[in-house]
Amino acid sequence: MRNMTLAALAASSIVGMSATAAMAHISLQQNQATPGAYNAVLGIPHGCDGAATEAVHVEIPEGFIGVKPMPKAGWTIEIEEGDYGRSYNLHGYEVSSGTAAVTWKGGSLADDHYDEFTLHGTLAGVEAGQRLFFKTTQTCASGEEAWTQIPAPGDDPHAFEHPAAMLTILADAGTEGHSHHAASEAASGDLLISDAWARAMLPGQATGGAYMTIRNDGEEVDTLLSVTSPVAGTVEIHTMTMEDDIMVMRPLEDGLEIPAGESVMLEPGGLHLMFMQVGTPFTEGAEVPVSLEFEKAGTVGLTMPVLPARTGRGADAHQH
Repeated sequence: MRNMTLAALAASSIVGMSATAAMAHISLQQNQATPGAYNAVLGIPHGCDGAATEAVHVEIPEGFIGVKPMPKAGWTIEIEEGDYGRSYNLHGYEVSSGTAAVTWKGGSLADDHYDEFTLHGTLAGVEAGQRLFFKTTQTCASGEEAWTQIPAPGDDPHAFEHPAAMLTILADAGTEGHSHHAASEAASGDLLISDAWARAMLPGQATGGAYMTIRNDGEEVDTLLSVTSPVAGTVEIHTMTMEDDIMVMRPLEDGLEIPAGESVMLEPGGLHLMFMQVGTPFTEGAEVPVSLEFEKAGTVGLTMPVLPARTGRGADAHQH
């Protein structure tokens, strides 16, 4: 559902446009963020002069640490390690090196298709107003497109022909680095996601549940189309209802609508996220990164704390 929806959205924005659309920049889906956990989702809107993209290389900017790339079907990943410009505190440990660049290769993204490449990490040692640039190079059979131009202070980044994707740091309400409370809340457009958490799993368990509240302060309905996470093979939006005294769980194939001016709660025993094909069961005190794809608000990334299995109103189907 997600790929078809994104393709339709991309196609509708491109059809009817001229050379401006053909030169659309590679950009971050969420181009503003506070310090802490962050999913850098880079949108690739076209190839190289009509040729399909066969590799995507991203240089990691200083201040984005502990970076892990999200795998993509049909693509292999190469990770280049390097030293940071300084030491950082990452989840209680001092780190001075990590991922310096990531390359996805071996796939094929047609010029008239759109796709996303995701990096999960932590924004640390950054200040409000600071700009981070993700230099990205597309390699195609006919050549390459290097989106690596960085504006000087005061320059307009939109004036460049091949600007690097830019992230602007917002003021942080908490302390530098990751905070469980701050990381479980995120906003995009008219939407606010709060009280996000995942339930601890049993040893050997391959499925897990997660919950949150989504508030829509806008005047139009928005829809949660899909959810992805680097720690699970797939993530589905599920509903649970009683039918003939039996609890029945079903995925929402058309997504979850968030009515205008209302909040939708995902909670134990009701609507929830279901993580499937989980390699390492969620343990209390750990963190679960997710990317939420909304029809209007776009991609929202956040990290959810893992709370004890007994949290909430009883156990749901994922605990059995």
